[in-house]
Amino acid sequence: MQLNTSQGGTASLMRPRAPHPVELSAALAAAGVQGAPSAQAGLPTVTGITLDSRSVLPGDVYAALPGATRHGAEFAVQAVRAGALAILTDESGARIVADAAREGADDLRMPPVVVVPDPRHAVGPLAREIFSGGRDDRADAPPALFGITGTNGKTTSTYFLNALLEALGRSTGLIGTIEIRAGADAIPSALTTPESPQVHSLLALMRERGLDAASMEVSSHALEFGRVDGVRFDVAGFTNLTQDHLDLHGTMEDYFAVKATLFTGERCRRAVVLVDDVWGRRLADAADVPVLRLRTDPGEDGGGPAADWTVTGVGPSGLGHAFVLAGRSGEHLRVRTGLPGMFNISNAALATVMVLASGVPVEDVQRALDAHDPFTTEVPGRMQLIGENPAAIVDFAHNPDALERTLASVRRPGGRVISVFGATGQRDESKRPIMGAVGARLSDILIVTDDDPHDEDDAVIRAAVRAGAEAAVREEGIDCEVLEVFPRADAIDRAVALATPSDTVIIAGRGHEVWQEVKGVNLSLDDRVELRSALTRHGFSVLSTSGIES
Repeated sequence: MQLNTSQGGTASLMRPRAPHPVELSAALAAAGVQGAPSAQAGLPTVTGITLDSRSVLPGDVYAALPGATRHGAEFAVQAVRAGALAILTDESGARIVADAAREGADDLRMPPVVVVPDPRHAVGPLAREIFSGGRDDRADAPPALFGITGTNGKTTSTYFLNALLEALGRSTGLIGTIEIRAGADAIPSALTTPESPQVHSLLALMRERGLDAASMEVSSHALEFGRVDGVRFDVAGFTNLTQDHLDLHGTMEDYFAVKATLFTGERCRRAVVLVDDVWGRRLADAADVPVLRLRTDPGEDGGGPAADWTVTGVGPSGLGHAFVLAGRSGEHLRVRTGLPGMFNISNAALATVMVLASGVPVEDVQRALDAHDPFTTEVPGRMQLIGENPAAIVDFAHNPDALERTLASVRRPGGRVISVFGATGQRDESKRPIMGAVGARLSDILIVTDDDPHDEDDAVIRAAVRAGAEAAVREEGIDCEVLEVFPRADAIDRAVALATPSDTVIIAGRGHEVWQEVKGVNLSLDDRVELRSALTRHGFSVLSTSGIES
């Protein structure tokens, strides 16, 4: 499919082709929007809603929300010229719109303005009503919705989930970090979870196309900022909780509290929770929906917490692992993942149990696993193998726990681990030295480089990562050579230049990303492309190019 990458073109790709017009007054009432006038005169019939004035299509409501630096109402004139039939905003936004109307061009007639106290949290439920056309059958209509949250593993688990559903003969959609997919059509994704109007328009598009199921990554940002408001998942899944995003949430307790809001009756019907860590066990106990507990780590004593499904009998299988999922009631499933890393056992097990929780019989799941090997599907930028001798891998690990899991899983007998990573600018600074220490403990050669500095001084970021690595080397007697090489492409080349065929080169932190943001400028940079070029340049063979990169 040839994609139109303009804002309006992308917006139209995310909309159903045949929208169902709905009276805005009826949609406001059905959505239960607090503070909305119950019978405001002159409200139009609308077909869509958006937060982005550049994405307005004729017939839309423009939701003008307050932002960090500017109010969306400042762009109301642009939205109206694009065809917006109404504006939803707060009192300050209404004043801005009124001023714009008084100062605007003579040919512009401003549409009705609906003022509510909290427009951000009104948008999701209102978008649900608008994009469903007010139809009563939307709640039980396909697609069946699966949502996965947690610090690490969301992307791979959603890909695994879709692969298993497709092996069962289901047609699927996907909303996630790497891409948005509605059947065979893919749209590059800018956010882990899009804004709520896009989520609801995508679900309407999937219903229009008759898709059977859809999987969605649900980030803490999405929950905090209302991006999944108005969505109720059939099954919600939880992977783990480790240090990340504390720049937004402040503390791990606050981070956990935000994640826990997904596991309420308002947002999901049932849940599958990995209980390998204390956060998962707390979540399983606190959830007010039916929960299946999944344990994939037996614990140091071989016991571990009680669970409805438990991973046992783990053994090597190619680059990955085979294992058995044992149910509390005596059921057994033989499962395999061809992707390296023990954490992919957890991802595969979570996807399997979520499908079981949706009502698919155990015997049907086993037939699909045996016939299609769904968990060997390639996930772009997640433990993605670029070359084999040396093993050359690109992964998205960008926080201490993910980095530790990744580096611990890639060492080969008789070979060294050469790692390349940095830390993201304008994000949780406390994790930078921690990541450096993790890299030093698990690498023979650690090359500290740049990730996405954003507007921060890249040298300051590198220094913090390197300080953590050198402190670990010094204080723990670690035999790791720590280098600092930048820009990132040069660091990747240095890693390959130092490698022998028996080594592993792991490039971590950016995964599938193809742009590096430096001082407000997006620079073209794809770790997979750079690693492939470096391997070729130094005389090593590479594997075929993944389609997602083209």
